Amino acid sequence: MSAVTHDEWLHRAKDFQPPRAHHVDGVEEAGGGAAFRVVSPRDGQVLTEVADAGPAEVDAAVAAARRAFDSGPWPRWAPADRGRVLLRIADLLQERRAELALAVSLEMGKPISDANDIELRAVINTFRWYGQLADKLTDESPHTAADALALVTREPAGVVGAVVPWNFPLTLAGWKVAPALAAGCTVVLKPSENSPLSALLLARIATEAGLPPGVLNVVNGDGPVAGRALGLHPDVDVLAFTGSTAVGRHFLRYSADSNLKRVWLELGGKSPNIVLPDAPDLAKAAATAAWGIFFNQGEMCTAPSRLLVHSSIAEEVTEAVVARARELRVGDPLDPATEMGALVGEAHLDRVLDHVRQGADDGARLRTGGRRVLTETGGVYAEPTVFDRVDPRCRLAREEIFGPVLSVLTFDGIDEAVALANATEYGLAAGLWTSDLSTAHRVSRALRAGTVWVNCYEEGDLTVPFGGMKQSGNGRDKSVHALEKYTELKTTWIQL
Repeated sequence: MSAVTHDEWLHRAKDFQPPRAHHVDGVEEAGGGAAFRVVSPRDGQVLTEVADAGPAEVDAAVAAARRAFDSGPWPRWAPADRGRVLLRIADLLQERRAELALAVSLEMGKPISDANDIELRAVINTFRWYGQLADKLTDESPHTAADALALVTREPAGVVGAVVPWNFPLTLAGWKVAPALAAGCTVVLKPSENSPLSALLLARIATEAGLPPGVLNVVNGDGPVAGRALGLHPDVDVLAFTGSTAVGRHFLRYSADSNLKRVWLELGGKSPNIVLPDAPDLAKAAATAAWGIFFNQGEMCTAPSRLLVHSSIAEEVTEAVVARARELRVGDPLDPATEMGALVGEAHLDRVLDHVRQGADDGARLRTGGRRVLTETGGVYAEPTVFDRVDPRCRLAREEIFGPVLSVLTFDGIDEAVALANATEYGLAAGLWTSDLSTAHRVSRALRAGTVWVNCYEEGDLTVPFGGMKQSGNGRDKSVHALEKYTELKTTWIQL
């Protein structure tokens, strides 16, 4: 894939035939005729018009999933047979890797190298991992008195509604869909209206792989209409959502106003990245801090957007981050040499730049960046941006920006660093750089975050769970623990 040139990707983009219809009951359905435009942030051009779901289309998708769960074969197949289909999906994702990477890059602006090497690798590994896991799970038989037999079994929870965002459209869909399917559930997936194309291609591939009709359905549409209809639907048993904390609150209300469906939320973050003077490699710490905030254009819930640096090394680390920010190549997502692509859309860029203006007004010092660039392309591009002298009480330090904007804060002691790190409503992730093993353990325990990386950032694999504390959500994606969201525990007591 690395050998594919910019010109070749541009040629492939011209030949790209994006899907346009919902995927319901194993076939592609245009729905009632309403449609919305999918605009590429790389150049502002319309990629296609995609069928737009209203309540009727959501009803049809949920009905298909309900039929497939209540009377279809999928929940009744042997787990090994379900696993084989998931493995076949992984194989087809690998075969269609270039097409899927292109779709992701075009619809949300991710650099093509990242789309292929990171996004596609993640979703392929996810389906393969859960396919291999499907027949490895066991139930329980607790010890009882001799005159009884107790069984504790895990059963599929039913119809799952999955609502996922645009920043990792395939990875986050995979984190929901693969474990739900492995558990024997059926799924209605609603991707972001900014990135429906890759999800529709995923549904096509799943059907080609042998997934029975109705087991995976995809409906396109916006949150206030299609998302709301899915959240309120009485035949949806579980709702899994990744997105903003504000929208997560809506899904909790939808549950309360409908059938009290279980709602699992992976929400926003304002992750701290703490660098102590005894960090094993300050240059690596600074390079990783820069990579972490500018990767994926900063459009990551786990982005280390608050760099907390001990005052004795603050200038050294900050200078290194600024230097890296200035040399990053911002450009066309279809250019393999691009390191930072386009933000997802004009409205999002306006929001990011508003935070930049507010940060300067609040007294933070702009060290680099802060402007829109490449306007001649028609695309949505911003400079990598670094602020220091950031007041921990201001918006830069407290609100999720979801863009390439770093806030540098300083501290003088470990207790102060922990207090600063925890001084946010979020609790998704954190980083810590130290050579002291005792410090690593003590600080990691003290940080209120679902994941703590020590002397690294964004590392891990599918064996470990992912999710947040506080207003970053509940439940976990990845690992065996993800299956807890899509299964119900049943106790059977047999008197002998």
